[in-house]
Amino acid sequence: MSFLFPSFLWGLLALAVPIAIHLFNFRRTRRVYFTNVALLQTVQTTTRSFRRLRDWLILLARCLFLAALVVAFAQPFIPSKSSLGLSRQGATSLYVDNSFSMQNEEANNALHRRYIDIAVGKLDQVLTLFRNATSLQLLTNDFSADEQQTATSEAIRDRLASVKLAHTPRTLETVYRRQRNLLGSTGRTGTHQLFWFSDFQKSTAGDLSRIKIDTADRLFIVPISAQAERNVAVDSVWLTTPFVREMQNNSLNVRLRNSGSEAVQNLPIRLFLDDVQVSTASVNVPANSTGDVTLTVNVTKKGFHRGRVFFDDQPITFDNDYYFVIEASPAIRVLHLYGQRTGGPDYIQAVFENDSLFAFRQFSAQNFDVGQLKGADLVVLEGVAQVSGTLRTELDQFVKQGGSMLVIPPARPDGASYGQFLSSLNVPGLQVNPVDAAPIPVAEPDRRNPFFADVFQQGFRQEALSMPQATPVWQWNGGDRLLTLRSGQSFLTQSRVGGSAASRQGQLYLLASPLSADYGNLAQHALFVPVMYKMASLSVRPQRTAYSFDDNVLTFPATANAPSAADRAVYKLKNKSLEIIPIQRLVGNQLVLELPKANQLSAGQSVEAGYYELQRIGADGAPQTERIIALNHGRAESQMDFYSPAELRQAFANQPNVEVFDSIKDSDFGQALERENLGTNLWSYFLIAALAFLLLEIGLIRLLKA
Repeated sequence: MSFLFPSFLWGLLALAVPIAIHLFNFRRTRRVYFTNVALLQTVQTTTRSFRRLRDWLILLARCLFLAALVVAFAQPFIPSKSSLGLSRQGATSLYVDNSFSMQNEEANNALHRRYIDIAVGKLDQVLTLFRNATSLQLLTNDFSADEQQTATSEAIRDRLASVKLAHTPRTLETVYRRQRNLLGSTGRTGTHQLFWFSDFQKSTAGDLSRIKIDTADRLFIVPISAQAERNVAVDSVWLTTPFVREMQNNSLNVRLRNSGSEAVQNLPIRLFLDDVQVSTASVNVPANSTGDVTLTVNVTKKGFHRGRVFFDDQPITFDNDYYFVIEASPAIRVLHLYGQRTGGPDYIQAVFENDSLFAFRQFSAQNFDVGQLKGADLVVLEGVAQVSGTLRTELDQFVKQGGSMLVIPPARPDGASYGQFLSSLNVPGLQVNPVDAAPIPVAEPDRRNPFFADVFQQGFRQEALSMPQATPVWQWNGGDRLLTLRSGQSFLTQSRVGGSAASRQGQLYLLASPLSADYGNLAQHALFVPVMYKMASLSVRPQRTAYSFDDNVLTFPATANAPSAADRAVYKLKNKSLEIIPIQRLVGNQLVLELPKANQLSAGQSVEAGYYELQRIGADGAPQTERIIALNHGRAESQMDFYSPAELRQAFANQPNVEVFDSIKDSDFGQALERENLGTNLWSYFLIAALAFLLLEIGLIRLLKA
């Protein structure tokens, strides 16, 4: 047995007071004379023996009362068997996981208690053990400013009442680093003790092998004994075709993922478009696998449309909604750069200008603003004698950053200029042909080539075609051949260029002859228009219907405004309850936004899944909505797989200052923690004994009268 305050044991010296009173009777005796002494002698002898016994019993009860009271104030306890133990005087950091996965309910529990409620209940019991401590810290996944200061147990208990679920999963390594920083800011030295209350979800906990607990810290891990159950979440949503046309049926594909060991049969799915239910379907999702379903979408007008996929999957409900946005009939932006005019018909303008599907613009290559390239999907470079200077630099950058370009040569191209330009775009070996070259028929295309997949109608795919003739003015190496001359020379090729994390691969199309009638009849042939349309359609990036907060970086096509205005513009994201101005930059023809972390938002702000307007604030300060995007929370927490106490114990096996608890019920967790790490307190028993001895003394005085 040990004592928390052994100095109180000096109070045992007070036992000398009742003993001294008993041994030294300070009252003077008085002699009384009686005539019949024989009878009185017998009575006196009997009374003296009884009184002596009573006095000794009273003395014993009184001494035991004082001794028990003194020992109770010294707070005796039986030391714990744990080598870690707890220190009530040390700094204590308490982490409770409030991520969305903690809304799961305890299995086989009629009360349907959520994991977050169980964790808060256990943490409240820990606070009872530190009722007099003033250096306590409560940490959640919010990493808010309120969590950067110490508080009393009562203040921590008040904050527990306001803890809410939030989609801010943190790795355990990040949590420990945060706790260490907060404890270091208190200025206290010595041993710190840390508690983790979590379901320890494998998909968000991070790499446990990288966590090294400081030897001066004591870590207590309290798993909530979560069990892997079924949970269905939307994995992705995509369009079958890159275009959504109004007043036409369009196919929308939905992929659902089941992270549990139980298959889901006939799960009803509802599709909402602009807050109106437009389609329903049911899907079977095997255990630990995915299931796909195709829904039909029909929009009646152009522009952005807000979509939502919903299903009811209990008990995990935070991922039952998935938001997306589709754009109907987006215009394909075609930029035509031409060289010296010869007075003939403008075939490129005739193809694109009169179709509402295209936003067509054309400029002389010698007199145009290169900033226009940022707003283009397809650039047609036609009849330019040489490519050099700023034009060459900007076109090179445009293609390497994901743009598409068709190069149509002039009658007499500058071989040296084009050779260097095309070589930098992975098209080497350019050679200019003699001026008096004879026209050569174009060979039939390979109809199995994906480029021609929807160019020819089904009934004409096996019939022979009447192909045009062409006089090539140059030849080159490389690229995928789309059309060839019967001589075997390339006539139209497609090359993929560049590509990075911020942009997709660019597309370079190279034609062997001018469109003028003097060099063939391709421009008058029926094949010309569908080939040009195909190039334009492939230049558009497939619509991305939704984004995730876990993406961190969002990329969009830049607006077609002048570069000076675009450089001065500020973009912001806005929904009903939040306006944020993210870190932003222009990379070629792409706008790159960096989403802020949850702890980078202002006080009271929080990111929520839903629809956000991307607004552009110009020099006049007026916001203009450029597009609507859908942001969803990440699906890492949808994976219902958790670390067991045995797995956690194995992960920290080489760190003796880490203790992992098994499944402990709310009712006895506090007692078990106190018994294993603080020892067994005995002061209450001694206090009860002191009261008992006091009552015994009173009883002896009242009942045993002489």
